[in-house]
Amino acid sequence: MTGPGRVLGLDLGDARIGVAVSDDERRVAVPIGTVHVGQPPGELVAIADLAREHDANLLVLGLPLSMDGTRGSQATHVEAFADALSSVVHLPIAFQDERLSTVEADRKLGQAGVPARERRRIVDATAAQVLLQAWLDAQGRDAHRSVEG
Repeated sequence: MTGPGRVLGLDLGDARIGVAVSDDERRVAVPIGTVHVGQPPGELVAIADLAREHDANLLVLGLPLSMDGTRGSQATHVEAFADALSSVVHLPIAFQDERLSTVEADRKLGQAGVPARERRRIVDATAAQVLLQAWLDAQGRDAHRSVEG
């Protein structure tokens, strides 16, 4: 799943889906906004449009595992969403453990001096950036290991 080309990262929430995108070399993730959750397939079509617009060739969805690493109902929901999404967006889908990504995103925004009201508006996209960056970093480490190995 590594290689050149942009990756779209998605952090699924109840009301919004945070969206981030990588650069072509898959080194840096940048938040690009949110998609509002409504009646399917609306959000699926919106994500497909974003994938096309940003020329993504892979999607990474945040998988909300419990603190002990097990899959709960939220993880099952994300996996079902991925199944539905794959019927609209014909791209490979990978998962990234997203435990605490929203907490980390909120902390980063607070440290940057972003007021609480503004943080609530942009935390979902920043959480998508956090989880996508973690995935990109992990892929880079794996590629580095295989070259050295």
